[in-house]
Amino acid sequence: MTGTGAALCRVVRPGKAFIGKQGLSYAPGISAETAGATGLHLQMVTIPPGARAKAHKHEGHETAIYALAGTSCTWWGERLEHHTELRPGEYFYIPAGMPHLPYNPSPTEPCTALIARTDPNEQESVVLLPELDGIHP
Repeated sequence: MTGTGAALCRVVRPGKAFIGKQGLSYAPGISAETAGATGLHLQMVTIPPGARAKAHKHEGHETAIYALAGTSCTWWGERLEHHTELRPGEYFYIPAGMPHLPYNPSPTEPCTALIARTDPNEQESVVLLPELDGIHP
């Protein structure tokens, strides 16, 4: 670690992957827990072939996604009425409080992305929206 005072620079090695409330596998990186972050977190997500998350939103927090491998798709909007496809090398922005449902359309290839969010405690802002899960089975 390098720096002075309470805030320190640090290298954070990837943490043990976990399944989030949304039903996807996350590899934690920078967060309140790992680095003392107060306004952001950064982690990797992997969506297995044919898998999808649960419909959800991040109350009060913006999300930025950078696609690394594979193609992912997301239904988004108040009733998941909009659809976006994200390919490697592309960025995707999700405004705070926007309902969304990401999924992997490939039957054979996983997709991996880097996620940054303005919530240093990542899972605390997750609000599941089971009433929207059946819209796009």
